[in-house]
Amino acid sequence: MTSEWKKSSRSSNTGGNCVEARYLSREWKKSSRSGNNGGDCVEARALEDVVQVRDTKLGDASPILDASPADWRAFLATAK
Repeated sequence: MTSEWKKSSRSSNTGGNCVEARYLSREWKKSSRSGNNGGDCVEARALEDVVQVRDTKLGDASPILDASPADWRAFLATAK
């Protein structure tokens, strides 16, 4: 698993919708594409048997998407 953020090939550099992902620690890690300009970005973390993703803008109020490590790896491979 990688510990570096990987930007989706569908994301642009002009502030459009962007998704980045990486395998992480237990702490929420904010995408480097998240900024103060209202971009649509995410945070992610890894727990025992699940990788979780949430909306950066909503923080603790965000719904959390759970993925198995295998599904997360498949997502990363597809997002590249």
